[in-house]
Amino acid sequence: MLNSFARHTNRTENLFEEVGEPYDLASELSDARRKKLERLKQGRRPRVLDLFAGCGGMSLGFQAAGFQPVAAIEFDALAAETHAVNFFGHLPDRLRRQHSAARDITETSPHRFVRELGLGDAALSIDVLIGGPPCQAFARVGRAKLREIADHPEAFRNDKRANLYLSFLRYVEVFQPVAIVMENVPDIMNFGGHNIAEEICEILEKKGYFSKYTLMNSAFYRVPQMRERMFLVALTKELGRQIEFPSPITHYEIPRGYEGSRQVALKHVGNVFSSLHFVVPPKAERECAAAVTAKEALSDLPPITLHLEGKLRRGARRLTELTRYPKVTPLNEYAEIMRTWPGFESREGIFDHVIRYLPRDYAIFRRLKPGDQYPEAHRLALQMLDEEVSKRLRPSATKAERADLSRKLKPSIVPPYDVGKFPNKWRKMEADAPARTLMAHLGKDGYSHIHYDSEQARTISVREAARLQSFPDGFRFCGTMNPAFKQIGNAVPPLLAKAVAEVVRSALLGSS
Repeated sequence: MLNSFARHTNRTENLFEEVGEPYDLASELSDARRKKLERLKQGRRPRVLDLFAGCGGMSLGFQAAGFQPVAAIEFDALAAETHAVNFFGHLPDRLRRQHSAARDITETSPHRFVRELGLGDAALSIDVLIGGPPCQAFARVGRAKLREIADHPEAFRNDKRANLYLSFLRYVEVFQPVAIVMENVPDIMNFGGHNIAEEICEILEKKGYFSKYTLMNSAFYRVPQMRERMFLVALTKELGRQIEFPSPITHYEIPRGYEGSRQVALKHVGNVFSSLHFVVPPKAERECAAAVTAKEALSDLPPITLHLEGKLRRGARRLTELTRYPKVTPLNEYAEIMRTWPGFESREGIFDHVIRYLPRDYAIFRRLKPGDQYPEAHRLALQMLDEEVSKRLRPSATKAERADLSRKLKPSIVPPYDVGKFPNKWRKMEADAPARTLMAHLGKDGYSHIHYDSEQARTISVREAARLQSFPDGFRFCGTMNPAFKQIGNAVPPLLAKAVAEVVRSALLGSS
């Protein structure tokens, strides 16, 4: 057992050396960290650098908890632009363009980065480092896709995205933050036989940090979505504070599938040597308020029926047209938060209430029951095909005539996906429950989140996806509909990030 633990540690140390930073086993607390703690004691706002920032879910949560976002690094050009528009739109044009530039962290020197943004000395420029390295390589669905591409059962080990956490550690070395927060999918704890979260904590401990990690579900933190994520928090040892994770504030009985995924992720958290830094996930007590439901999150938004009236056409959907709020009184608490989020208030309406053009499927959406998935949708479509054939043919039509007409009509009525291969491709949301996890795949189609309202018979809009992630209505997304969906699906829910940020802020500033 000890030899296995040593091998894991040595592997991680060697990987860290590969990114060009010396691994100092006897690292002392830096003067830079001490200076930053003194600055915070004077009442200054903690400054945040967001790595792998996406459109800004983590940044927004930390900002709402009293932190000051000062910079971000993001590879995707539209996501980087979205982040800059929302957090640095007030800056002069030249500096705003620097903030909106897409950057590859593996090719971006930390020192050059701070020079470009005029942040001064890298080691003194920020107080807190946050981020979530791309999770596709860690997620089991991502591994399956890589195996298909490479035709090799261990292909995911060679995915460069799986080593991006090393770039995160390189930035820790240069910026010397007093606090660190990393977010990722639970499977980062069970990746190719390794618990990457544990290995990261081992490195950070030797760099002068107390480190802990756990699993958190967003439905327990007022987000109307069941989204399980790993959060790792590290604090400079000079603070002398124990690491805590936020207690749940809402409660929901998570479905069995989520619990099964959690157990897979926890496979390597079964003994003291592989889980020294693991904290048992906070439990949501039944005494907590009920979780926010999909209906609470979306019911105050304008209904969309233009697709049923033949007024929606195929093509790119711009996010520039204002859709006014309907008169809904009183607003529920969640809707009020979404409309009045400080700095992102929205008084009149929303600019991104747009949906996909899916004419074949509207009738299926209408007939689906809450919780129905693709097998039910496919059966309904076959039933509708039979009904249409019967309507068009005379009662005396032969079997051959029925079969011929059925073959001709089938592509316009029945989705082509294999029921056995894609059982979860479709799902109709339940109005009285939090939504299931939103994925980046929303950028390709929205079948995973069919609106619960059968009268609207559609998939969710961009703004509805943002609401389910807890982005306020005044938060704007750059690009057209598909890139916006992708940005939202990749994001950290701001309210979940805010819950973590609040306990980090308490630790840094000494408040209870």
